[in-house]
Formats: sequence, C-alpha cells, structure tokens
Amino acid sequence: VDVAVLGIPFDTATTNRPGARFGPEAIRSASIALRPYNPAQDAQVFGRLSVADLGDVPVTPGNAVRTTAQIAEALEPIVRSGTRTLCLGGDHLVVLGELRAHAAVHGPLGLVLLDAHADVWDVYVGERYYHGSPFRRALEEGLLDPSRSLLAGMRGSLYGPEDVAMPGELGFEVIACEDLVALSLEEYGDRVRERAGDGPLFLSFDVDVLDPAYAPGTGTPEAGGLTTREAFGYLR
Repeated sequence: VDVAVLGIPFDTATTNRPGARFGPEAIRSASIALRPYNPAQDAQVFGRLSVADLGDVPVTPGNAVRTTAQIAEALEPIVRSGTRTLCLGGDHLVVLGELRAHAAVHGPLGLVLLDAHADVWDVYVGERYYHGSPFRRALEEGLLDPSRSLLAGMRGSLYGPEDVAMPGELGFEVIACEDLVALSLEEYGDRVRERAGDGPLFLSFDVDVLDPAYAPGTGTPEAGGLTTREAFGYLR
C-alpha cells in the first residue's frame, strides 16, 4: 500500500461548533465521484498508486489526551512500513497524534499548514489539549522543526496583537490570508520549498482555510478565506 486513508472521527476538542466527527464519513461518501486520472497534474493517481482505506482510528469521545495517544499508536506501525498516511478528521487536535507517529519514525518534521488559524494557543478555559493548541503541544514535544515550517491562510479576529506575534515568537513563518492570495501559485510553492528544504515534511489542511461560502459547516468559520479553486492551486 502506497497511501493509507484513515478516518479520525473525533471532535470533542472543539471550542465552537461540533460535527467534525462526521467528516470521514462525509468525505468517503463524496469520494464515489473520484476518477483515477487528474488532468490538472497529468497524474494517473489510482492505478499508479495503491491507495487503501484502512477504516477509522480508535478514539475516545470526550477524552482528548487519550485519543491523541490512540492515534499515535495506530499510525506508527503504518508509517514505519513506508506507507504514506492520508488522515481525515475530526477536529484539528487529531493532528497531534499524527505528528507523534511520524516524528517517531522520521524525527522532527517541517510543517506546511493551510488554515485560518495558526493553532499555537496554549491554555483555553483551563484545557491544554484542544483544537487550537496542537502545534504548540507538538513543538513542546519536539515533533516539529519550526525553522522548516510555513503556516499560511491566517485571518479573522483575535484576542490581541500578541496572538498575531505568537507563531513568529515560536519560530514559525506565517503568511496571512490577505498576503497569501496576493501570491501566485508558483510563488507560494517556491516559498514552501525554500522554507522546508529537504527534510521530512508534514502537510496539514484545515477546511476553515476556505471561505465559509465554500465550507459553511466548519466549526470555526472566518470570513475572507480561500475559494476552492485557490485551495486546489496552493495544495498542488
């Protein structure tokens, strides 16, 4: 298997609207329309690659700490086999378990993030493990190399100017959404390659990087986001 698709139906680390636990089920349902050839990249995806859906990772609703440990335990053997993982969330805390599994095999990872939020907050309503904190916890655990990481798409209201400065103070490079959309697709790709270098790299895509006009069901909608066309381009 070249690529393992795994669902992570967990959303009790969200602070706003729940429902992301239904994400894997909805993506699988929509995937019946996928065809094997991608003309935009001249790629015969299915057929050239063996892509297998390995089902859902075990989670414990209501227990964020235990769930991140379960995710890491389930994914690490798959990563060690050389198979790439494509995980479907779930609120964004699930990425902490993913990063643990990959870093256990590859060492500290560069992060390419497309997201409306940097998700590097610390404590919220007394909780350290929630959907706004995964990359801070990952940094504390030595899973990420911020000097090889690029976070893009950030926008929306914050609690103060210190929130804007926080990712940079932790060593991450940030491209705000208004600056991202001013870049050509090629310019963004060049920025990613220059920042990431040749080391191991992890891509995380939060659906709220899209404008709510395109993804109204996200838990934390922020106006002024990407179109689906722009998102395809930056991902490619």
